[in-house]
Amino acid sequence: GPTCVLGIDLGTTSVKAALVTGTERGLALAQSCSRETQAHSDSLGAAPQGMEQDVQKIVRALNECLGALPQQQLQRVTHIGISGQMHGIVFWKSDKGCKWSESGTGPAFEPDQVSHLVTWQDGRCSPTFLTSLPLPQSHVSLATGFGCATVYWYLKNSPDFLKAYDAAGTIQDYVVAMLCDLKKPLMSVQNAASWGYFNCRNKSWNTDILKKSGFPVHLLPEVGDPGSTAGRTTCAWHGIPKGAKVGIALGDFQCSVYSCLTKRTDAVLNISTSAQLTISMPLGFQPPEAPDPSSAVTYFPYFNGDYLAVAASLNGGNVLATFVGMVAQWAQELGFQVQESAIYPRIIQAALAQKHSKLSVHPTIFGERHLPELLASVSSIGASELSLGHVTRALCRGLVENLCSMLPVQHLQEMGVSRILGSGSALARNEVLRQEVERIFPFPVVYGKDVDAAVGAAMVM
Repeated sequence: GPTCVLGIDLGTTSVKAALVTGTERGLALAQSCSRETQAHSDSLGAAPQGMEQDVQKIVRALNECLGALPQQQLQRVTHIGISGQMHGIVFWKSDKGCKWSESGTGPAFEPDQVSHLVTWQDGRCSPTFLTSLPLPQSHVSLATGFGCATVYWYLKNSPDFLKAYDAAGTIQDYVVAMLCDLKKPLMSVQNAASWGYFNCRNKSWNTDILKKSGFPVHLLPEVGDPGSTAGRTTCAWHGIPKGAKVGIALGDFQCSVYSCLTKRTDAVLNISTSAQLTISMPLGFQPPEAPDPSSAVTYFPYFNGDYLAVAASLNGGNVLATFVGMVAQWAQELGFQVQESAIYPRIIQAALAQKHSKLSVHPTIFGERHLPELLASVSSIGASELSLGHVTRALCRGLVENLCSMLPVQHLQEMGVSRILGSGSALARNEVLRQEVERIFPFPVVYGKDVDAAVGAAMVM
C-alpha cells in the first residue's frame, strides 16, 4: 500500500493524530483520531495563577489516539510531523525522560523523570515580575506563560526545582526527544520565538543577556529550521517502523495555518481555546529589532523564512467555557443540577433566536498580552435584553469584535485580503459565532473541514 505520514498535535485540551497519504490529487486525510487529555493539574508552587498540565495524561491520550488508528496504515508510516501548544515549558532528565514498554499495539513510552507542563495560560509572572527581568533582544514582547519567563520565576521562587532537571522544551519538543532519543532537545525557530529571549534574525538565544542574570542556559534546546528533520525513531512505536523520520517539533498555530492557507490574499481566523486572526507578510519581510509592547499584532516565524502577522487573543472558546461554567454554577446554587455539556446547545439555540442585541460585552476575562490588566466588562445593559439569548449573542459578537480591534478590517483591506478562512473547534461548533464573523468582516468566509494542526504537521513532512 501507499506510504503514510503521521501528523500529531498536542493541544491545550486534546491530542489529535492524523494519517495522511499521497494521492494523484495531492495529500489526503486517510484516518484521524482525537482524545481529550483532561490533563489540568493543580499548581502547588504558583496557585492560583499557575496553569499546569500532567504530562503523563497527555502522553496517555497520545497513546490512546495511536492505539485507535489502523495498524496496517501505521506500519506504512515513513515520516512523523509533530506540533503542539507553544510558549509552555516542561523539564526532564535527559537520560531518564521516559520508559519504553510493550503495549497492545507494540512498544510505547511513558514519561518518567518529567515535570508538569507549565502552559501558555500560566499567569504566575506578574507584570511587576516581568519588568524586573532583563530586556530581551527579540521582536517578541515577553509575557507570562513564556518558557524563559517561567524559568526566571523558578530561579527566584523555587531554585531547587530546576536542579532536578537538565533538559527542557515545549511538550512537542519532549515527545520528539523521546522518539529520537535526543541527548539534547532540538527546537524549531517557531517554538524558540514563543519562549522569549530568542533573536529570529540570527536564529540564536540571547545567551549573553541570559548568562549575565544567572539564567541556566544549559536548559535551552538547540534550534533548527521548521520543516527540517530532528532524527529517526529509535524503536518501533505502536507499529510504526523503527527508523521513521521525525520532523523538528512545530508550533500548532503555524501548522493550522499551513493546513489551509493557499493564497497570500487569504486571512485565517481561528477560534478554539484561544483565538487568532492572521495574514501572510510579504516575501522578504523582517520583523522590527524590538517589539512595540502596546501593539496587538505579533510576527510569528512561519516556514522558509516567511512571517505571519498575528493578532493572538488569549480570549476565545475559553471565555464561552467560563460563561457556561458560570451558568452551571448559578443553577447549582439555585438547587438544580445541569451538565455543562447540556448548556452549550441551549445557549446557542437561545442566541440564534436573538438576531440583535444592544448589550455590549468586552470579553477579555483573561486579559491580553499587550494589555494584561484589561479585564472584561459589560455595558449598555437594558432591562429588555437580559435573556440568556441576548447575553450569549453579545458575548459571541464581543469575541469577534475583540479580534477585529486587534487587527482591523481596514488593515486587512490594505494588505490585499480577499477572503477569510475560518477554523477552530469553537467556530465549528457555534453557529452564532459564525454569524458574527460574517456580519463583522466584509469578506467571503470559507470554513475548512480539515483545518487543523495535526494535518498541517503531516503536510510539512
